Formats: sequence, structure tokens, C-alpha cells
Amino acid sequence: MTLAQIQTSTPETQNQKEDDIIFPPGDLYSDEPPLESDLHRKQIDLLIRLLEWLWRDRQDFYVSGNLTVYFSPNQNKSEDFRGPDFFVVLNTERKPRKSWVVWEEGGKYPNVIIELLSSSTAATDKGLKKEIYEENFRTIDYFWFDPYNLEFAGFHFVDGKYQPLEANPQGWLWSQQLDLFLGIHNSQLRFFTPDGKLVATPEELLARYRERFGELPED
Repeated sequence: MTLAQIQTSTPETQNQKEDDIIFPPGDLYSDEPPLESDLHRKQIDLLIRLLEWLWRDRQDFYVSGNLTVYFSPNQNKSEDFRGPDFFVVLNTERKPRKSWVVWEEGGKYPNVIIELLSSSTAATDKGLKKEIYEENFRTIDYFWFDPYNLEFAGFHFVDGKYQPLEANPQGWLWSQQLDLFLGIHNSQLRFFTPDGKLVATPEELLARYRERFGELPED
């Protein structure tokens, strides 16, 4: 129902029309505010690139960032909620999307969420969003990270509640859903393999090759 229809309809006809509405359109565009800073943008881009590179042979996941997750058909644009800074959905089709619309995705919610803290969002990320991810999404792994002061914490969903994750000796936290560690490396949040190796970008791999063998041979 459009705003004009709501304004011109009577309460009786409005209630009747609202009763007929089950789900809004599924092809909703993301509706996210601008990112807080270049550090936030670069961190999100890095995490997405790393996972897409690491899982380049897989087609059963979706990873994105600063993208709206629509989960309530009745309040699909609730001002109380914005999309996660970074999230991963497992056992789904790997393809581009305008947003993540839960009722169009077989009821699937993110398996992993990472929020990047800032002075304006930290209270929400640690409060309201954490409650939504715990009570509505039931997201298994939830982390937050501040790219400025490097505050880092994580939680695992157990028996309906988030339990804080304990860091290993390196200060990393384990993501059971990703089968990876998350930890701080050069002031950025990075992925580490179960055996402790840094998940490198293609550029970092190329730099390592050049250090050992010199320039790549020309065709």
C-alpha cells in the first residue's frame, strides 16, 4: 500500500487492505547509511575479498557488507535496525543481490555477523543489534571490532543465548561457522586458518612470491 492510499482510505478500508498484505515485494534495495570512515569501508572490503578469495571454489555461500537484511514483512524498513557491516550466509546460492530478504531466501538468516564499532554506533551494536541477532536472527557467531581502538569481542549462540568467546593465546576468536579464527593483524581484523596461518590477499601472495622468486615470468 502506498502512502497516498493510506492517507485517502478510511480506517475500515485501510484495515481491510492491510489484512490482505502478507509480504512486501522481495526485490527490495538496500537502505543503508554512509559508512563512518575510510577505515570502516576498507575493513569491510578486506573481509569480503578475503573470504571470496579463500572460498573461490565454493558456490554455497553469500557474503556482503553494509547491506540491509530485511527480516520483518510488517516493518521491512524499521528505523530501529540497519544492516550488518559484514555478514555471511551459508548453504545458499552465491549470486549478487540488492539486499538480503529473509522471506525470499527460504527463511535463512546470517550465520556470521561482524559489526564495526564507532562512537555513534557502539551502543547500538552492543545493545539493540546484539539483541536482534540473538533473539530474532539467532545468528550463531557474532563479533564486533573497532578499527580505531581495536576493541574486539565475539559471541557464540548456545541454548538461545550468546556466550562470550574466549581468545586463544594469540588473542584470536574462533568462528565455528566459518571454521576460521578472527584476529587482529597490523591493526586490521583478519582471518586465520585452523592451523594458525594468516589468510592472505592475492596481493600479499604475489608479494611473497616476488620476495622468494623475483618477478613473475612474462608470457
